[in-house]
Amino acid sequence: QVQLVESGGGLVQPGGSLRLSCAASGTIFSINAMGWYRQAPGKERELVATIIGGGRTNYADSVKGRFTISRDVAKNTVFLQMNSLKPEDTAVYYCNVDALWVRAGHLEVWGQGTLVTISS
Repeated sequence: QVQLVESGGGLVQPGGSLRLSCAASGTIFSINAMGWYRQAPGKERELVATIIGGGRTNYADSVKGRFTISRDVAKNTVFLQMNSLKPEDTAVYYCNVDALWVRAGHLEVWGQGTLVTISS
């Protein structure tokens, strides 16, 4: 019943930009946190950016100044604007929503992942 649908991944050349979206199908009563993670081949999944319930944001050092996380609470959607992309940004990106859902209660939900490839 509660699903996260990701979109926006693709192939981009170095220096380019990409905007990821993650829309939740369920109705959220309150948000603990929304975030983006990524996993590159052969590496552990790592935190990229989070936006907590009060609106504060946090970023991994590797993406500070280049990535921006934002949300549209009314649409249960979280975004990741990625600029100045580098080959090392290549990974599968996963969104995550930790929230109190109206019908499902407290759940931490993961998206299925969207592939971002940075290559010339």
